Amino acid sequence: MTPLEMKRRKLRGGGNKITPQRIAILKAIDGIHSQFTPQELHRKLSAEHPEIGLVTVYRTLKLLAKSGLVCLMGNIGRSQSYARGPQQHHHHLICAGCDMVVDIPTCGLDELEKRLAHETGFTISRHHLEFTGLCRNCQAVSAGGLV
Repeated sequence: MTPLEMKRRKLRGGGNKITPQRIAILKAIDGIHSQFTPQELHRKLSAEHPEIGLVTVYRTLKLLAKSGLVCLMGNIGRSQSYARGPQQHHHHLICAGCDMVVDIPTCGLDELEKRLAHETGFTISRHHLEFTGLCRNCQAVSAGGLV
């Protein structure tokens, strides 16, 4: 079974329709090897599939993230960023200069989460952490000032 067939089965197993637009989006994502925004994905699709609108891309990415087929990385500037592969618990460093995103693979917030739940009475279902600053390249360009 091909990776595309496995993704189709996973979507269908979740009660979702397999449309030509969703297949085209899945194929386009398979050709991307870094993080991407919905706008970047739409630009990539538009030459071959001009009938696929930006709203369809947003809705499909939301569905694919919910189904675990793409990973919602967080916000880059004013847009959300995605990556191929399943949603995993991770955090990010985000460069305010070039929008580069670096994954922080370890969490270390378990004890803080437990303490906050105990102190506040919250039942915490998940957390998300982002640090924003400047990467080394942008620091060199800006000569030490934050953008």
